[in-house]
Amino acid sequence: MDRWLRAAQPWVLLALGAPAVWLWGLALADRLGANPAEALIRGLGLWALRLLWLTLLVTPLRQWTGWHALARWRRGLGLWAFAYTALHLLAYAWLDQGGVVVAIVRDVAQRPFILVGALALLLLVPLAATSFDRAIRRLGAARWRALHRLVYGVALLALLHWFWMRSGKRVYGEVAVYAAVLALLLGWRLRAAISRARARAPAATGRPPSRARG
Repeated sequence: MDRWLRAAQPWVLLALGAPAVWLWGLALADRLGANPAEALIRGLGLWALRLLWLTLLVTPLRQWTGWHALARWRRGLGLWAFAYTALHLLAYAWLDQGGVVVAIVRDVAQRPFILVGALALLLLVPLAATSFDRAIRRLGAARWRALHRLVYGVALLALLHWFWMRSGKRVYGEVAVYAAVLALLLGWRLRAAISRARARAPAATGRPPSRARG
């Protein structure tokens, strides 16, 4: 499986650009329905969410399955999540607000969920900028890992942004699915952190780990 994953990785990552090309093409051809701008913005945003959640799933899947080649997928998926988030915001600023800064600021004041989405994008910027081997070497592995844990904060902000947007129409089914997956991922992360803390505790006190007596 690892060999197949390594062979498929560049082709799958290349194919992930297709939804953006398809959505922009449909928008330019005026084939996205009565409100093509809104359809394009939401389509790009949904793909950003999908890719962000897939990025978060890589490490648990790698540990559960033993498919170590999955580690090579995380960087590409994360960069695509950033790209789709940036395109989502660009489409909003350009197509919905005409690129007028004053109009964007006024709209953010009236609809704060847009500010939450913009904050998620800002937090993604340092993660995308440090996704390369040179950045890992300069930061050091420990600081790099600490920085990239921000991705869970980004996911929470993205989920809030989406929930807040859907609250106007009271359509929560799909949001609930993503929320449940994120809750499972956060629970897995918390459990792993507790396990590591317990494993370090005997070493810190100078005592060997306790053994169950039968």
